[in-house]
Amino acid sequence: MSILVFGHRNPDTDAICSALAYADYLQQTHRPEAIAACCGTPNKRTEYVLKRARIAPPRIVMDVRPELSDLCQRDPITASYGEVFYEVYQRMKDHDIRAIPIVDSQSNVVGVLSLLQLMDLIFRDDADPLLTRTVKTSLGKVCEILAGTFQHSLRPNQTDELLVMVGAMSAGGFTERMQRFPAERLIVVSGDRPTIQLPAIEHGVRAIVVTGGYSLSSGLVELAKSRGVAVIQSPYDTATTTMRIKSSQFIDSAIDESFVSLPAKMPVDEARSKVEKLNESIFPVVNDAGILFGVISKSDLVNPPKAKLILVDHNELSQAVNGAEDAEILEVLDHHRIGGSLKSTQPIRFINEPVGSTCTLVARQFRASGITPKPGIALCMASGIISDTLYLRSPTTTDTDREILKWLEGLCEIDLEQYAKEFFEIGSALRNCTPAEVVREDCKEFSEHGVRFSISQIEETGFDLFWDRKEDLRTALEQLATKNGLQFSALLVTDVVSNGSLLLLSHESEAWDEINYPCLDRSLYSLPDVVSRKKQLLPLVSQILAASKNA
Repeated sequence: MSILVFGHRNPDTDAICSALAYADYLQQTHRPEAIAACCGTPNKRTEYVLKRARIAPPRIVMDVRPELSDLCQRDPITASYGEVFYEVYQRMKDHDIRAIPIVDSQSNVVGVLSLLQLMDLIFRDDADPLLTRTVKTSLGKVCEILAGTFQHSLRPNQTDELLVMVGAMSAGGFTERMQRFPAERLIVVSGDRPTIQLPAIEHGVRAIVVTGGYSLSSGLVELAKSRGVAVIQSPYDTATTTMRIKSSQFIDSAIDESFVSLPAKMPVDEARSKVEKLNESIFPVVNDAGILFGVISKSDLVNPPKAKLILVDHNELSQAVNGAEDAEILEVLDHHRIGGSLKSTQPIRFINEPVGSTCTLVARQFRASGITPKPGIALCMASGIISDTLYLRSPTTTDTDREILKWLEGLCEIDLEQYAKEFFEIGSALRNCTPAEVVREDCKEFSEHGVRFSISQIEETGFDLFWDRKEDLRTALEQLATKNGLQFSALLVTDVVSNGSLLLLSHESEAWDEINYPCLDRSLYSLPDVVSRKKQLLPLVSQILAASKNA
C-alpha cells in the first residue's frame, strides 16, 4: 500500500516541494512505497519551479478516505447470458466463489448469480415431474458438456426447451410413455438399445443421445436423418449422461437482475451504510461508465485498511487533506506551531523545528544520511526555502536555513540569486487569478480562543495590482468566510521588495481597534515589516482575539 506524503491544503511552494523532496528521500532510504501527493493544484510559481527542476508534479488527491476502488477485488470472475450451468458452476468451484457478476459483451453489469440460485436450476420444481425433466439449452451445448460427438447434427445452436427421457424401461412401456409428450421437445437418452432407439426415431424426437461410447447403427442414422432427428454420442454411462444434460441448461432464468451495484468512487463508509441491510452475497463495483470495475462483499467493508500519510509543512488536521482524521499518520515534518487535534494510537516520528522552511528540514535529512540529492530535487528544496523565507529576508529565517541553502546552491547548478528574482516575478496571483482563486491560494484555517478563521498569503512585487482589485478581493474573502463557516477570512499581501504587507479582512469587530497598525480603509491595514504569517501575523491575531475575549 502506498504511503502518501502530503503538504497542507491550498499548497504553497514549500508544501509541494517538501513533499516531493521528502518522498524522494524516503524512497532512497526506508520507505520505497512513498509517493508525493497534494490536495490542490500547484500555483504558477510552483509550476515554474517544477518546470525548471524537470520534476513531475505530485499526485493530486483530494480525499484519502478509502473508496471501493481501493478495496474491491479487481478483474473478477464473470459469466454471461447464454452460458450453461456446468460451465459457470465449474468456474465458481475453481475460484472458490459463491456469487458471480453477469456482464454483457461490453462488460456492463446486467445481473448477479449466486451459487444457491445456480443450484436451483438443477433441483427446483422436483415436485413437478414435467418441469424437473425440462432443460432449456441447445444441442450444441449438450454435445459440448458431454464431450460427445454428433453422428447427425441438426440445428445445433437453436435454443430448445427439451424434455429429457431416459430409455431404461421395456420397449413397450417406453413407447407408450413417449407418446404423451411433443416429439419436437424430446431428447431420448439410451444405451445400445435399438428397441428404444427405433421407436424414438420413428416418433421424430428432437434428439437421441447414445450413451456408454456406443454409436447408432448406420441404418438407424439414415432413418434419423430422414425423420429430422439429431444423434449425439456420449462417452458416459446413462446416469452421468443424464445429469450432464441437465447441467447443460442456460443460466439465464436464474440470474438476479434486481442487483445492487456500487460506484468505484463511493467512500467505504457510505457503501457500508448502503449495503448493511441487504442480503446479496456480492456487490458489483462499476466505474463512471457503468463498466464492471470489481466486486466487493460485506466482509470487505468491516475493517478496511486506512490510508497511510506523512504530513509535511503542517501538523493540524484542519489544514490536512480531507479524510486525514481517519488515516494512519506515520510521520510529521513541520516548522509551524503545534496545534489542532492530531492524535495517534502509536508513537510516530514527529519533527518540528523553528526554521524558515520545511524544505530546510528535508534537505538536512539528505545531508545527514550522506545522500546527495539530484539537481532537480536540490532546486526543489532551494525553491521552498526561497519562497518561505523571501530569499532569507523573512524574520523566520535562521542560520540553519542559510547554511542549508548554501549547501543546496552547490548542487542546483544554477545562480540562485537570479533564480530567486525570476521566481518572485513569475506567477503573480493578482495578475493571473480570479479573486476567489487569490483568497484560496496558500489559505490556512485556524482556531484561536473559540474563533475559527482563515489567513491566505500571497507574495507580490509591489501593491499596484492590489489597489486595482481591492473591492473584488474583499467580496471574495466575505464569500470564503461564509462558505466555510468562518468568523472572518484574511488576506496578507506581502511585497517582497519593500518587505512589508497589507492585511485585508472580510469582517472586523471592535477588537481590531487594538491592532496598532495604520488602518488605510475599511478592514484594510498596513503592516510594515510584517512578512510572516506564522511568526508575525498569527501571534498578532491571537493576541487581539484573546484581548477581545477577556474584555
